Order: sequence, then C-alpha cells, then structure tokens
Amino acid sequence: MEAYFDNSATTRVLDSVKELVVKVMTEDYGNPSSKHRRGMEAEQYVRQAASDIAKTLKVKDKEILFTSGGTESNNLALIGTALANQRAGKHIISTRIEHASVYNPLAFLEQQGFEVTYLPVDGEGHISLEELKKSLRPDTILVSVMYVNNEMGAIEPVEEIGALIHQENPKTLFHVDAIQAYGKLVIRPKKQGIDLLSVSAHKIHGPKGVGFLYIDEKVKIKPLLYGGGQQRDLRSGTENVPGIAGLGLAAREMYTDHQKKMDHILALKDHMIEEMENLEGVTVNSRRGMDSAPQIVSASFLGVRSEVLLHALEDKGIYVSSGSACSSNHPAISGTLQAIGVKRELLDSTLRFSFGLFNTMEEVDYCIQTLKELLPMLRRYRRM
Repeated sequence: MEAYFDNSATTRVLDSVKELVVKVMTEDYGNPSSKHRRGMEAEQYVRQAASDIAKTLKVKDKEILFTSGGTESNNLALIGTALANQRAGKHIISTRIEHASVYNPLAFLEQQGFEVTYLPVDGEGHISLEELKKSLRPDTILVSVMYVNNEMGAIEPVEEIGALIHQENPKTLFHVDAIQAYGKLVIRPKKQGIDLLSVSAHKIHGPKGVGFLYIDEKVKIKPLLYGGGQQRDLRSGTENVPGIAGLGLAAREMYTDHQKKMDHILALKDHMIEEMENLEGVTVNSRRGMDSAPQIVSASFLGVRSEVLLHALEDKGIYVSSGSACSSNHPAISGTLQAIGVKRELLDSTLRFSFGLFNTMEEVDYCIQTLKELLPMLRRYRRM
C-alpha cells in the first residue's frame, strides 16, 4: 500500500482540473489580451475563475488578483501595501510562526526602514489578542497573521483579530495568509475584517504555479511587476490561463459539498491522533476536531530523528514531511515548534502528516501499524 500524507506540501490534482488545464493548453490557448476570438475565449476562462473564487468568499470578482502562487501573493500583500501606505506609518505587526514567504518580505521591509513587531504564541499556537492590542499604534499600517499554521495546524481567531484591528485603528490593513486554510475552512473576508488574503492552487488539488490575492477594493497597493498593465495594472504579464482555469475549478470543487469533504478529512485526522496518542513516546502537537485545522497532524517521536523516521516511512510507501516543504532546502529547527514550547529533545523528532481528498481510513491504519513496527526498531538502533 502507498499512503501520501504530505498534502500540506502539495496535493494531487483533481481529474476534472487536469482535463480542463489540458484543454486550455491545447485547444483554447489564446492570449487573453488578444482582441480576436481566441483571445476572448481565453479571457472568459480568467473571468469565470475570478467569479467562481469570488463566490466562495462572498466578495466581488474584481477583488481577485491572480498570481504565481502563495509566495507571490504574500510578497505583494506585504511589500505592495507597505510601500503604498508608508506615509501613514512604517509599523507592521506579524507573529513568530509565519511562513518564510511572510518572514522574508518582512525582513526586506525592515531593511527599507519599516519596523516589525513579532507577536509570540501560546502552547496551542495562538496569539494573544491582548498582546496584539498593546502592539497596535497610530502608525501601524499593516497586521499579517497566518490563518492556519502550516506545521501544526493552529487556527488563529481571525475574525476577532480583524475586529480588534479595525476597532483600534480603522486605517490599519489586515492581511491573512490563508494558504493552508482556503478550501478547508469557510472564509468570509468582509465579515471577518480581512483586507488581503493569500491563496495557492496546489494546496487545494489545483495546479502548481498559480494562486490569487484577494484585495479589498478600498485597499491602496503598489504592484511589484511592471509591464503590459494586465489585471488592472496590478500584476503585469500574460495571465497563466490554464493554471487560472484549473484554480477556479479546484476552488469550485472544494466548496461543493464542502462540509462532507471536510468531515471525511477531519475523521482521518482524529483517528490518527487517537491512535498516535496510544503509541509509546509519541507526543501529538495538533488538536482533535476543529480546535486545529482538519488536515494537519504534527507529532513528535521521542528518541527518533525526524529525517530517519521520514525515510523509514518512505521505504514503506508512506510520504510525510519533517516541516515546511517550501523551505526544505534550508533545514533548520522549526521556529514554530520552538514558539509553541515543544521540548528540546523533540524539536528534531517531529513529523507532519497532512490529508487531502484522496486519503482513506485504511491508509491511516496502515501508517499506524507501520509506526508500531518501526519505532521500537529505530530506537534500539539509535542506542547501539
């Protein structure tokens, strides 16, 4: 048996999405900026995708901007709004458990003279609203908070955060990295006070290399890419029409019978947590139910290095992650695990198991049985 439990790194594309992408690449391949029929057909795919995505969020079509993925969406949200609003202030607030595609743009902005406050989190991975309130200042122009942590699945209280920000300083913008949240949670930016929202297609069974940034129509933002003026001058460059079409369809599919899909994924997560908690020397860092994201289980295995266990599982056809795949070329002890207070001896012994629409309960049981066989052997080997 093979079990792919690395869906937070990337997902298998839905068959319907694959077929649409191939059709657009080989049949409806026009440039959406062209004035002839082929161009207008291509433009219709872009319009349809924007409409489908906007419906899932209950926002306007024109508030959806297509990008190359989550990293670009985060960069544009942070750098674009900071540069556009710096006359109002140069203070930004974020957290200590953000993804590198948020941390590194913030580091760049600090080099440009901006000041960034990084909020700590508790053992559950949540920020303190009181700490956020204390950190807000008249010159705070932007707050950026990850909706779902990509390593251990903590869900931040986004609606409460949005309400607090706009109550304390209505001009402060609220950006949410929703790359692990979109498709799994019901998100309503207008209701939740979200001004900017980043999403990536390949986390929701769509194609790689495409994503979107929701930008509230009132937000002032500067583009990062200049050229032909596509997408209302906000993101120049010929649109990735096959990818955009695939993203739109994946979004529509994810939010069709959404609760049923999430009940399935949540059942897998809860079953894995329940079984793992019965294994000797295993500490589960994620929470059951909707106290954490439905698709992520983080677990620490005492006495076994994460890389060793990852490859031992791989040999059995089970694929997992030892952290964020997006930064796997730069291995380091996870800042998220340190921030939530994971014991030092477990920091390099933690794996992430993440689920998608194609996973089954039989795969979870196979994984648990494999762990029961592997862990004692690997611990004995380490002691030798």
